[in-house]
Amino acid sequence: MAATTSSASPLFLREPEIRRGIELLYFGNSHVTRSIDEGLARRGLGRAHHRALYFIARKPDMAVSDLLGLLSITKQSLGRVLGELTERGYVEARAGERDRRQRLLRLTESGAAFEAELYDALRERFAAAYSEAGQSAVSGFWAVLEGLIPPAERDRVAALRG
Repeated sequence: MAATTSSASPLFLREPEIRRGIELLYFGNSHVTRSIDEGLARRGLGRAHHRALYFIARKPDMAVSDLLGLLSITKQSLGRVLGELTERGYVEARAGERDRRQRLLRLTESGAAFEAELYDALRERFAAAYSEAGQSAVSGFWAVLEGLIPPAERDRVAALRG
């Protein structure tokens, strides 16, 4: 079934258009994250664990401080999440080569397999939605999402692509 998406109004900055975007973002995110909730729940984990796994997979040997900046959570929260992931054998930390106090994070083999399973569920959802929307819509979607990120944080997000 095709999405019920229509073209944006030429008056796209009016309240109804902005509210529609907020609602679509909320419900889209809600359905996407539900697609992985079951896999996380089977292991007694939550969405914070998934976010950590995802970004560690994207940047192996990421410093804990860099992950903290990406996730924008407290040190205590990240410590709890990383502790659980390490205890379950999904993440390992090693000392930095130049600064031995630095902790660099990497997924273990089982962590990489689990993250890939979660990613596959997300990929299916995104691929179907991207295919239905078309290339120009995807580019527009990315532009809007990038616009929601404060300018001071955009370089950190862009670094994930490199």
